[in-house]
Amino acid sequence: MAVFTDLHTETGLKSLEEYLSGKIYISGDQLTKDDIKVYAAVLEKPDAALANASRWYDTVSSSLAERFPGKAAGVRICAQATPADAAPAAAAEAAPAGDDDDDLDLFGEETEEDKKVEEARTAAYKASMKTKESGKSSVLLDVKPWDDETDMKKLEETVRSIEIPGLLWGASKLVAVGYGIKKLQIMMTIIDDLVSVDTLIEERLTVEPANEYIQSCDIVAFNKI
Repeated sequence: MAVFTDLHTETGLKSLEEYLSGKIYISGDQLTKDDIKVYAAVLEKPDAALANASRWYDTVSSSLAERFPGKAAGVRICAQATPADAAPAAAAEAAPAGDDDDDLDLFGEETEEDKKVEEARTAAYKASMKTKESGKSSVLLDVKPWDDETDMKKLEETVRSIEIPGLLWGASKLVAVGYGIKKLQIMMTIIDDLVSVDTLIEERLTVEPANEYIQSCDIVAFNKI
């Protein structure tokens, strides 16, 4: 059984990050009440530097959003001013005999459709976990416009709008090539097993609708990370 402490602190979140390495959920391959307990103890989404914890937090948030579609107004849970004000005896009377958190059912009975959605989400998540098994490469790409009248801002927006699992766009700049024409030079990081740069260029960057702005693309540098 996993044990977590001080999940409101950086140290606690780091322990959660380490525990989630190579895992999709806290226990097993499906969302369980263990995830809900830990989720409730984490005050806010972990920083992006804690990639495993951040990804897990988004996965649980997405599942909860689907099952609880109502608009939340927001609440804050505050500690009592003094422990002496607590009334454990009254709390014990209010709780039915034999009541424990294993009887808590937040989601109701899971339907076949729910199972299929969860399986699809799990499969997609496992694909993203290939980042731990696959090599990465840093690629510098030249993206050339048709002429000096091409809207370079729109061109860059078009490039960055392309989303593929395993592709992360990075820094960019405009470089003059002559006759008033500029090209976009942009960095990207790819997971080798998930992204083919040739396919990205041939099937996404130089075809409709992207080719309204993009005339051609060239690989300037390709380095393994």
